[in-house]
Amino acid sequence: MTEAAPRKQLAHLTAVLDDLRARGTYFKLRVLDDQQAPVCHYDGKQVINLASNNYLGLANDPRLVEAAIAATRKYGVGSGAVRTIAGTMKIHMELEEKIARFKNVEACVVFQSGFTANAGTVSSILGKEDFILSDELNHASIIDGARLSRAAIKVFRHKDVDHCEQLLQELAPLPGKKLVITDGVFSMDGDIGPVDKLALLAEQYGAIMMVDDAHASGVLGRNGRGSVDHFGMHGKVDVQVGTLSKAIGALGGYVCGSRDLIDYLYHRARPFLFSTSHPPAVAAACMAAFDILESEPERILRLWSNTRYFQGELLRLGFNVGGVTTPATETPITPVIVGEGRAAMEFSRALFDEGVMATGIAYPTVPEGKARLRLILTSEHTRAELDQALETLERVARRLGILQ
Repeated sequence: MTEAAPRKQLAHLTAVLDDLRARGTYFKLRVLDDQQAPVCHYDGKQVINLASNNYLGLANDPRLVEAAIAATRKYGVGSGAVRTIAGTMKIHMELEEKIARFKNVEACVVFQSGFTANAGTVSSILGKEDFILSDELNHASIIDGARLSRAAIKVFRHKDVDHCEQLLQELAPLPGKKLVITDGVFSMDGDIGPVDKLALLAEQYGAIMMVDDAHASGVLGRNGRGSVDHFGMHGKVDVQVGTLSKAIGALGGYVCGSRDLIDYLYHRARPFLFSTSHPPAVAAACMAAFDILESEPERILRLWSNTRYFQGELLRLGFNVGGVTTPATETPITPVIVGEGRAAMEFSRALFDEGVMATGIAYPTVPEGKARLRLILTSEHTRAELDQALETLERVARRLGILQ
């Protein structure tokens, strides 16, 4: 059978792809052949993996695997329905109760992804008469949720608490609810949001406070409880969003807060209402992961030890990791700033050829001129693997003229 010619109705998509190719930022998906591990195989090639969100190595922990298998044998492979019809299983409720206890809140609801948790919550708790104050570098899921809410969106400069307060002062005389929202950890630069200062500011002005802790869950706070715990702001943040897809090692997102917030989301959050619930295996694996967080804090200590060592060595070698003499990043997310998009993608491809998986990130994910590699350390990388990756990074960067 011959391949059909592209329809002219979609010619604008081809034009965009041609532009990406011309800029050198077009990419093809790399395919993982085995487990999401510190050393694994993509497209048949063995690489040191510095691109995964599997911060604590739980995605392939045998205890999560066994929990998933046992739940599948007991409950089957799927739930068969959305939560509000016939798809709420006992294991879903047990997971939500476990997360609520872990996060020190009244209640929790699990969504199909971190993206839908953010977008579904923001879009459902506000309306067109309300206002959203959002950090300029907040995640795309927050931005999409804000747009769907039809609330007026006010963007404050990155981590600029004074600018946020200025906007709150301007909005104070106007009717409508106000929501202040920030990432707990920003996904491209790895810096920590000023959750403590923004929460106090929101309280002062009677605004709702919301934090997206996708990259803080399992990384910051006691046993990985996130940025709210990191800053000691329990009771000061109305809406906490987290993910089950990164440090927890499985799939999904969750929202934590008051019982009324969660009951409201049961009734109004569209992704919850119109998506089939998680397979039992996923819920069981997530519960096993939270047990490990509670019982093995040394995993997080290893994560931070690897992070500090690797970032320090990158600085010693002369890489730009977002700061001058110290990393601007405050977490295992480690940007290596290259600048021009084509150069960043070429650097990424050359590293892959040399056995290091390091994702290139370019516009529009990051601003023009700030293309970078985004490297992520895990607790499971060995010092030998990190040293080998550092040697490869330096050698390839000097060959490409990124390091002089």
